[in-house]
Amino acid sequence: MQRSLNPVSRLHQDEVQARILLATTYPFFLAAAVVQRVLPQARSAVAQPRRSVFAEARAMAVSAIPFVFMG
Repeated sequence: MQRSLNPVSRLHQDEVQARILLATTYPFFLAAAVVQRVLPQARSAVAQPRRSVFAEARAMAVSAIPFVFMG
């Protein structure tokens, strides 16, 4: 009789997979963030605080990763 995976082990596996996905997708999102900064955009009248390019790339990558685990 086989034993199912421990829930803690499963959570650890998901965390490791998420870190690997973050590490592999981060360079693409970093390139996208740099391109967004370089391209001229319509500036809004109200100045909004901007994150660094690295923080913006991380935010994009972190927001995209959950879609991989859906379904």
